[in-house]
Amino acid sequence: MPALFVVAAVLVQVMLVNRVPLPAGGAPDLVLLAVVGIAQARGAAAGALIGFCAGLLVDVVPPTAHLVGQYAFVLALVGYVAGRGLGGPVTTVVLCVLAAPLVAAAMGGLISDPRVTASTLTAQVPLTIVYTLVVAPFVIWLVTRRWLARYGT
Repeated sequence: MPALFVVAAVLVQVMLVNRVPLPAGGAPDLVLLAVVGIAQARGAAAGALIGFCAGLLVDVVPPTAHLVGQYAFVLALVGYVAGRGLGGPVTTVVLCVLAAPLVAAAMGGLISDPRVTASTLTAQVPLTIVYTLVVAPFVIWLVTRRWLARYGT
């Protein structure tokens, strides 16, 4: 059933969130938050697996402008960290939301992605982090509440 949460997050991200004109052009990352919520409920191994699958889905769903597997690596890493629960639930969410765009930018820099520039790192990444942190309590609550209500763990 975690697959349904991930597919729903990807669809809402692509069909709604990315099309809403937010101030300064940023957008929250709902898929990242869904992976973090599921990983917190299921653990590190399940978090890494669901993160990898979610990342592959994001990598192939249009409009995509990066290599397949790039975001899968990032979300697998984030899912593992979130499943480990370093420092409590809130600290884990903040750590994952801060780390994911930075790891994605680092991966893009390693493979010479032309979209990774200094202006992206100074303008777009902070906006993504702020918007994701703003919606994080709602998405994490929804994912963990639904998970615990249905499966009890």
